[in-house]
Formats: sequence, structure tokens, C-alpha cells
Amino acid sequence: MNNEISSQDVLEKIVTEGLKEQRRSRRWGIFFKLLTFAYLFIILALILQDTDSSLANAPGSKHTALVELKGVIASDADASADRVISGLRKAFKNKHSVGVILRINSPGGSPVQSGYIYDEILRLREKYPKKPLYAVIADIGASGGYYVAAAAEKIYADQASMVGSIGVRMDNFGFVEAMKKLGIERRTITAGKNKALLDPFAPEDPAIVEHMKGLLANVHNQFINAVKQGRGDRLKEVDGLFSGLIWTGDQAVEIGLVDELGSSSYVARDVIGAEEIVDYTVQPDFFERFSEKVGTQAAQAMAEKLTLPQLK
Repeated sequence: MNNEISSQDVLEKIVTEGLKEQRRSRRWGIFFKLLTFAYLFIILALILQDTDSSLANAPGSKHTALVELKGVIASDADASADRVISGLRKAFKNKHSVGVILRINSPGGSPVQSGYIYDEILRLREKYPKKPLYAVIADIGASGGYYVAAAAEKIYADQASMVGSIGVRMDNFGFVEAMKKLGIERRTITAGKNKALLDPFAPEDPAIVEHMKGLLANVHNQFINAVKQGRGDRLKEVDGLFSGLIWTGDQAVEIGLVDELGSSSYVARDVIGAEEIVDYTVQPDFFERFSEKVGTQAAQAMAEKLTLPQLK
């Protein structure tokens, strides 16, 4: 009798576990179906967004062209020289654009990328002399952001914009004393005695520091010359003008870093004379935006809607 009861219990357990496994399989099936629908929905939304933006930005009449320079200026960023320059070239090339606004909201970044954009602006202004380019600084146009703005015909800003920071910096750390306290020994092998210059785990070398100061001074002079070339006699003789100080838009007008106070809408309407603004900013391609959005928004949305299996 005990054996029969034991066999019946085992059979019931097997059936129960089988049913549980079927339920788990159904839940996972529903989960992956919902996940697939979410992916497809995001793809469709991105495609429609591209279509809407292309229709909205289809320039067929007189308008002001706008190119955004937003964020840190770097080769792998949205504000890379490649993207900004591509947008500027399209803006100038279109026969219906009567003026170009470069709207800047950047704390700076790479002097090389900034220099590329600066030089291209000068080239485009020379190639299209009847099509003015104005820089409009939003929240901040500092360091490399101002470097780029200096190439414009005129610079506009808000009274509270942060403008300037004409300087160059290089950051480093030193861990020598911390290594001594922790009993850590540094082992670095180089070919070339200065190959490990500015090594944070080695004592500071005065000769190397002087060399790097000379390097920074050279880049700083390039920056200063670009600003002087772009701004000319509009600059006022002010202490600290090229020292890395930053000013508000109001102050920047007084010392010649900015020409006037004004927004993009004001410049388009009252300066260029074409109130309609068409955005020529080069956006990340579909696959870049898809990988970013799918990796964040889809995961967040699914986590909010579904209760996932957990180990307890």
C-alpha cells in the first residue's frame, strides 16, 4: 500500500511539474513575442520619424538654414567636425537658403576638430559671399565652442549665455605618494626615455612639465590668432581676455566677443530676413539611433510592463 501511494505521489508530482513547465514556457513565449513587437514598434517609429523630418526639412522656398553644434566637440561625438561641416555645406549649397545660422551650445572640446570647423566656415563664406553665416550662442559657447563661433560674420548670444574661456588645458594626476603608502612598485619599460611622459605613477619631471607647457602655449596661440582673425578690431583691450576667463552674454558684447544679443529666431527674422528656419543638422543614422534607443528605451519599457522571472 505504501508503495502504491508513493508511486501515485510521484506521478502527481511529475504531472504538476509538467504543468508548471508548460506555464513557464507560455510566459516566456509571451515575453519574447512582446519583445519582438516592441522592437518592431521602435523600428517603425524611427522610420516614420525620419520620414516626417525629411518632409519637414524639404527646403523648397526662401528660408534660413540652421546647423546645430551641440555638446562636446570631438571626432566621435554628435558635434564632430564631419557632422557639423556636412550640415554647413548642405546649408550653403541649397539655392533657397538666404543665410545660415550656426547655433552653438558647447563647452568646447578638441582643438583639432574645432580648427577644422573654423577653417571650413571661412572657406564657405568665401565661396558664397552673398550668403551670410551668423553664430548664435545658446547656454554656452566656450573654449572650442567660441573658437568655432569666431569664424562667423557676426556672433549673437543671450544676455545670460556663458562666453569665452579662450585657453587650453591638459589634466593629469599623481599617485606617487599613495603608491608609497600602499607599498606598490611601478614597473614600466620604454624605448625612448620620454615615452612614458606624464605617467601618473612616476615623480613629476620639471623638464617634461616645461615641454608640455610649451605645447599648450603653442595651441593657445593658435586659438588666440583665430579669434583675432575672426573678430578683428571689434575686440576690446581687456585684462584676462585670453586667459581662459568666461563672461556672460551682456559682458561679452561690451568687450567685443559678441556683436549683439539675440536668439536664432531673431536673427532669422530680423537680420537675415527669412523667418522660416530649416534644420540642416546631420543626425545620427538610423542604425546608430536604433542601437541606442533599443538598448535603453525598449529595455526600460519592457521592464516596466512585464514581471520577469527571478531567483529567490
